[in-house]
Amino acid sequence: MSLLHIFHKKTSGQIAKDRLKILLISDRINCSPEMMEMIKTDIARVISKYMMIDTKSMEIQITKSGSRGRNLKNPTLYANIPILDLKH
Repeated sequence: MSLLHIFHKKTSGQIAKDRLKILLISDRINCSPEMMEMIKTDIARVISKYMMIDTKSMEIQITKSGSRGRNLKNPTLYANIPILDLKH
């Protein structure tokens, strides 16, 4: 298994596609893009107290996932936050 995919930068098309997915999902759960950006900023601020992170590569998305034993789909927040180093 190659580790080269870790260093692969996303193309502008991939970034646009990811942003469109986030926009569509956030629209379905009535969360505006501005609200998503505020959530992203708040999460980055809190985590930055403890670690150095790459905020430019940080990704936040909301998806709908099913609950156990129910047919309901609840929004779930996923964060992909590259950690550069721990603060000591």
